[in-house]
Amino acid sequence: MIDLNTGKENSWCPGCGNFGILNSIKAAITDLVEKGTPKANIAITCGIGCHGKIFDYLKLSGIYGLHGRALATATGIKLANPELTVISFGGDGDSLGEGLEHTLFAAKRNMDITLILHNNGNYGLTTGQFSPLSPLGYRGLSAPGGNIERPFSPISLLLEAGATFAARSYTTNPRHLREVLVAAIEHRGFSFVEVLQPCISYNNTYQYYNERVRIMESTPTDIYEAMRLSRMDNPVWLGTFLQKSDPCYHEQLAGVATPVKDRMDQEQRLQLLKEMF
Repeated sequence: MIDLNTGKENSWCPGCGNFGILNSIKAAITDLVEKGTPKANIAITCGIGCHGKIFDYLKLSGIYGLHGRALATATGIKLANPELTVISFGGDGDSLGEGLEHTLFAAKRNMDITLILHNNGNYGLTTGQFSPLSPLGYRGLSAPGGNIERPFSPISLLLEAGATFAARSYTTNPRHLREVLVAAIEHRGFSFVEVLQPCISYNNTYQYYNERVRIMESTPTDIYEAMRLSRMDNPVWLGTFLQKSDPCYHEQLAGVATPVKDRMDQEQRLQLLKEMF
């Protein structure tokens, strides 16, 4: 496995599902590099939350951004340099709360980006407030009487928005998670991976998922079947729910151009302005 360690002290709680994501993304990137993707061409972005700390633990270039803005920065990176492989990490609050608009529009545009959603069902970094994916009845600092809001169904939501790849995995199955991440990152278009990531401190769902998760034997035949299966809570299905090929946004916008390379210098821009006015 290639060395992606940064030497930074890890501050996740012992038993946190984020460790499984960290180990699996290291393995997945190793696979990608061995297949020919240059490590220097991989860029990552994060928002704010426990998920965002992964930026400190991966020796990769990227942007550790504002709350909910991970996909906004990822979009900018991809549009500026389409040659890069762009991976965005988000929490269920960061990506589907503060960052919901950016997430939906990245899927709608079929941006060639992979979003890895750390789904722990709460705002863990700020000690357990309910999130857009917290179940009904969840008790936390912001809902001591129990959450009364229905949670989103994230895969169904992102498929409706336009994602061309959608999958789900679980942190206790590193082999499956590794395979799903590789497939998502290799996919051309917007890839969404929901990772079931128990929060040991505020939403310990290990027993719940251990009793319910099952791996699908095949990819559903159509989007409606994919949505139906993704909404089930017993069993909770893992695997790829949809993969299809559609044009990517950056290609439709600028063709084969790479703006960071194919751009006019200052004199050319000034001359163009003079000719226009």
